[in-house]
Amino acid sequence: MLIEKKHFIQIFMILATVWFIWYAQNNFNAYTVSILNNIAIFVILALSYNMINGVAGQFSLEPNGFVAIGAYVTALLLIPGNQKISMFALVPPAPFVQTMHASFLPALILSGVVCVVVAFFLSVPVFRVRGDYLAIVTLGLGFIIRIIAINNPKYTNGAMGLNDIPSNANLYWSGFIAIVALIVMLNIIYSKYGRAMKAVRDDEDAASAMGVNTFWMKTYAFMTSAFFEGVGGGLMASMLTTISPNQFTFLLTFQLLIIIVLGGLGSMSGAILGTILVIGGSEWLRFLDQDMDIFGYHTGAHPGLRMVVFSILLIVMMLFARKGLFGDKELMDIFKRAKK
Repeated sequence: MLIEKKHFIQIFMILATVWFIWYAQNNFNAYTVSILNNIAIFVILALSYNMINGVAGQFSLEPNGFVAIGAYVTALLLIPGNQKISMFALVPPAPFVQTMHASFLPALILSGVVCVVVAFFLSVPVFRVRGDYLAIVTLGLGFIIRIIAINNPKYTNGAMGLNDIPSNANLYWSGFIAIVALIVMLNIIYSKYGRAMKAVRDDEDAASAMGVNTFWMKTYAFMTSAFFEGVGGGLMASMLTTISPNQFTFLLTFQLLIIIVLGGLGSMSGAILGTILVIGGSEWLRFLDQDMDIFGYHTGAHPGLRMVVFSILLIVMMLFARKGLFGDKELMDIFKRAKK
């Protein structure tokens, strides 16, 4: 056969996803499309976060920092120079900030590249520690980025943030980049580099004794994760059309951590399913906050009830799936096991 059966299934799933994106963009209402767009962006962020945390096994808490960098770089590249002059109310924008400009796709790529450069220089001090200490060091990145954004108004407009960002991040862009991110991640995972990352995750000392350059494997995963987190941040900025430092707190990292743990650390299929359940589920349960009529009884509005129910559902799922819904397996691996 010219195309192996597993490759045929993968191609079919990609084409089915492309068709669904096209159908949703052209047939669903604006509210549903916005939810799907948000899910696609968080799929990119979850996949990238799973690369460093799940595949390489490094307990990193840095995503909100790289997402913030990507969002600000994309926003500054998309906003016209004359608009920046009127937007920066506290102090005039720096000359290079006023002149920097790019179209949407180059802006996203540049955002990812900037995050890669930052990740490269951070990798030397970051990966001198392990475990909980690594989590503490990377947690500080998000706080540092927020402080820099607030205290440098000539570059970021300070606490006021950036508004009127051109809205280019439709479902086509987000869905396409999510597919590209998934393909890239899976190719890395099933390559020799992916196997080396998993070896580092399982036993770093043993991997080093077998000749694996553990520092570069962790750095490689860190930089790959940072690139797509920066791109996801750029998409988020363009979708929301406004950003401020308060959007990139630890809560964003915590949300992504819930997603990848629920789906299964190291499983890209699990990261996608976890994103759908967490991001989509929190939106689709909004009816619980509103007044409901149950068998003639009016419950009244209970704001926040959806999050209580959602949290209970998450607890129940984790009780019955201790390693996440997919564990460390991919969807194709489960299909293979089912056939046997």
